Amino acid sequence: AEYMGEPSGGLELMRLLRSEIEKDGQGSVKLVAENVEDLWHAYNIIMPGDTVRTVTLRKVQQETSTGSRTSEKKKINLSIEVEKVDFDPEGGCMRLHGKNVEESEFVKLGAYHTLELETHREFTLGKAAWDTIFLEKLKEACDPQATADVGAVVMSEGLAQICLISPSMTLLRAKVETTIPKKRGAAQVGVEKAMHKFFYGVMEAIIKHFDFSIVKCVILASPGFVKDEFFKWMVEESRKQNIREIIDNMDKFLLTHSSSGEKYSLKDVLKSPEVRARISDTKAAEETRIFENFWDMLRLSPEKAYYGFNHVAAANEKLGIHTLLVSDGLFRSSDIATRRRYVQLVESARANGADVRIFSSMHVSGEQLDKISGVAAILRFPIPELDDIGQSDNEEQQN
Repeated sequence: AEYMGEPSGGLELMRLLRSEIEKDGQGSVKLVAENVEDLWHAYNIIMPGDTVRTVTLRKVQQETSTGSRTSEKKKINLSIEVEKVDFDPEGGCMRLHGKNVEESEFVKLGAYHTLELETHREFTLGKAAWDTIFLEKLKEACDPQATADVGAVVMSEGLAQICLISPSMTLLRAKVETTIPKKRGAAQVGVEKAMHKFFYGVMEAIIKHFDFSIVKCVILASPGFVKDEFFKWMVEESRKQNIREIIDNMDKFLLTHSSSGEKYSLKDVLKSPEVRARISDTKAAEETRIFENFWDMLRLSPEKAYYGFNHVAAANEKLGIHTLLVSDGLFRSSDIATRRRYVQLVESARANGADVRIFSSMHVSGEQLDKISGVAAILRFPIPELDDIGQSDNEEQQN
């Protein structure tokens, strides 16, 4: 993939510099957070018990030749076993508190220290076990296509740029170029033939590079009426040929103006209020829709909607879960056994064919899910015996 010179919103992608994870799940990764969003990803991955190594400032006392003592701040590499994690999104910083676990000239083994993780600072994260959720979070942070839920086609006559936009950056996936004759009149047939070839190339690129199970919106932008002509042509052509990828996703296309067909014009396109309103946090919008589906089911068909770990786990054992809703806050539990049972529930539900959705507790729908225990399920069919099951611990604490 070719990367655009300017990532979307001025952001870049979390960089994975090295990965040394063994088959048994033990190992470490070396990362660089490029922005606050990356630090949020790191906050969801770093847990008490992990080891983190990075450069830090430490006040060091030294004795001079005359016997007096001086103190100065030195930059040193330090590894700690994490005991506490604090994240400050406003200040763009994460603080890790724990004990030093490596011999150092300046810091005693076992001495407490607070590491500050900031953007553009390398750090190495080690875990005794990288489970499914940790690995998914790592992939989400480092793989732009894993979260690229907006597509964009910036075009002019004979030129189109096909892009994917993730929460962190914009990827140029393909460039379509066709020579369009400038002469009109008698040469009009040649112009129409060339435009048809161009439009066909753009449609093929859209089908090839946009996974519509992930992409929630496609921006079509151009100066003049090229975008309108293309969209009209694509709708007619896809109906003629019964191209389901286009027919089933027509409502995802948003037509808007751009200054040119070059990729740099996408920056201004993304700033327009109309586009911002449509694509703002599309993952969050999807989470909202799913939570509303659950809430409607709970109100209208309560026998097919349950929440709380005990009820949901029992429904999973009966292979009855259609959609599993889980808050990412549950995976930040400092209690290893609690975290493990939610990881196992997610893995088992997926193996049983459920659609598993992990909600961000930073979004409204995630906050609502947290209020009803953080885990819920829409069932495939009623399971009457679930009503005989007692509440799970987290529900009892809330009532």
